[in-house]
Amino acid sequence: MLNKLWPGFIIVSFIYAILNFNMDELNNSVFESCEQTVKMILSFIGIMCMWNGIMEIIKETTLINKITKCLSPIMKFLFPDIKKENKAYNEISMNIVANLLGLGNAATPLGLKAIKSLQEENKNKEELSNSMIMFTVINTMSIQIIPTTVIAIRSSLRF
Repeated sequence: MLNKLWPGFIIVSFIYAILNFNMDELNNSVFESCEQTVKMILSFIGIMCMWNGIMEIIKETTLINKITKCLSPIMKFLFPDIKKENKAYNEISMNIVANLLGLGNAATPLGLKAIKSLQEENKNKEELSNSMIMFTVINTMSIQIIPTTVIAIRSSLRF
């Protein structure tokens, strides 16, 4: 649907600009929006690389153990089937922390690893386990304390 909607908007904009003799304004806005898009993408890449690096450092240190201890009451309630020693437990904890920090892009690889680990332990490979469903619901909610994506958008659009 969007494949038809956006080209339609563009075509209508060009026709409207031609009929109102506003081609100069249209050209200027096209080039300005391209410039703004590149700036926004560069700021997203910078923030994403920084937080991915921080998450990798956390995974390599003992900080992950401290984080999982803080999250353990919530994790026991939400995921009663998963044992604390399980690899998926740490991956889910890291994903929840990344989502709380508003790092949707950094949380995605962690979430995929967690789902893969949960699937390896799943007895019935044709159906999702309760833990997998709960994890999907939590990721879909995307509860954030620090909305870094919004911060990145706003900082890239400053003039």
